[in-house]
Amino acid sequence: MDIVLRPARAEDVDALLILLKQLFEIESDFSFNEDRQRQGLELMLSERRNRCVLVAEVAGSVIGMASAQALISTAEGDYVGLIEDVVVHRDYRGEGVGKKLLAALETWAERHGLTRLQLLADRSNQPALRFYSKAGWSETKMIALRKALKRS
Repeated sequence: MDIVLRPARAEDVDALLILLKQLFEIESDFSFNEDRQRQGLELMLSERRNRCVLVAEVAGSVIGMASAQALISTAEGDYVGLIEDVVVHRDYRGEGVGKKLLAALETWAERHGLTRLQLLADRSNQPALRFYSKAGWSETKMIALRKALKRS
């Protein structure tokens, strides 16, 4: 299988929404909302200086995506990266697509001088947790907390 990685473009948004819907079906903390996910993708694609959205294609069809953005960490005293989405279409999982996307995000982060990458994964998504562990990621003692704010 010839996998091509490239930066996402505005015309990829509909294909990326399909992938995000599949991702959110297995994440208990999030539910798919096409309007919100479309808005989020458009924001990610609108300004690339501190953001990276990649797609994986096979035969011209988008089958995977990964995104990251740079943040400032007081703990590191430098820029770090937050990986927001890594998802491969269910028909292509286990074929090395996610591994290539994750490696490409790591390369992007290194090129941009980021000193650490972090991500969130659903604790009940054992296949994802095994994938990240095999890719050299480790769990921390921290837990994720969140608070929804009113949308204007």
